[in-house]
Amino acid sequence: MPTLQIREALRDALDEEMSRDDRVFVMGEEVGYYNGAYKVTQGLLDKYGEQRVVDTPIAETGFAGVGVGAAMAGLRPVIEFMTFNFSAVAFDQILNNAAKLRHLSGGQFTLPMVFRGPNAAAHMLSSTHSQAFESFYCGFPGVKVVSVATPYDAKGLLKSAIRDENPVIFFESEVMYGVKGEVPEGEYLIPIGEADIKRPGDQVTVITWGQGVPISLEAAKIAEQNGIDCEVIDLRTLRPLDTDAILNSVRKTNRVVLAYHGWPYGGTGAEVADLIAREAFDHLDAPVERVCYEDINFSYAENLENLAIPSPERIYESIAKVAYKTA
Repeated sequence: MPTLQIREALRDALDEEMSRDDRVFVMGEEVGYYNGAYKVTQGLLDKYGEQRVVDTPIAETGFAGVGVGAAMAGLRPVIEFMTFNFSAVAFDQILNNAAKLRHLSGGQFTLPMVFRGPNAAAHMLSSTHSQAFESFYCGFPGVKVVSVATPYDAKGLLKSAIRDENPVIFFESEVMYGVKGEVPEGEYLIPIGEADIKRPGDQVTVITWGQGVPISLEAAKIAEQNGIDCEVIDLRTLRPLDTDAILNSVRKTNRVVLAYHGWPYGGTGAEVADLIAREAFDHLDAPVERVCYEDINFSYAENLENLAIPSPERIYESIAKVAYKTA
């Protein structure tokens, strides 16, 4: 089984879907002649030409709107944001057009399109380039939200997102494009809405996604060395949630830690904690713990940034807390 980087797995997904369906095209800043800011689209311009790999000006509102119109007309655009921080200027196009036009037209239009790019903190990019947008996009009906952490998931979920009849927000990570993993040869799809157990266990459930996945797995290793067996669940899809996977694990372990890149107020972490409190309260042997960003804007300084984001050590402290063990 080949080993690919996440960027290569995403590229394979785009290549396969563009080859399979000539309605699929890619649009965004530097996706063509520069081969992509993070080289996800490398080589696609040479293979598919300028009409299907479209370089844009620095105008997210404009090219997001062009993508919405193209989807309404029957094409299947993949809109790349160089970073989801730049999607802020395209909110109106995404949330008032892409997310709502199927409903407003009574189903006469579908919006089969993907908005993809890196989300959340990277490394020393300061506050305006380190924002986690899951709390925003998950708060609106009409879109699906995916967050990937492995090459296998990245390829299978991007292919499913491109084929979906609804707009999909597809979160990646700037610091994880080089992460390697096995990817099967040939076509495969991963259904949107299914979580994945990255590590089975029966004493503490650690629920995570995106950049939270590798640090949660590291925390689980620390916990194992201290006699605590953790189950690590990668949600993969943030909207819709795989509630069965969450609740089945909680009812087995009776203890929960949520570990993720995002702020504590609102968002997916708060939603999952609410779900557990409503549907599995009697199974809990300890309060739900959350390990996420500090509730501050990020500094550029590396030492201050490290203090604001989750770490394996911080996650392990919460694991030990819910297990009633000394960290």
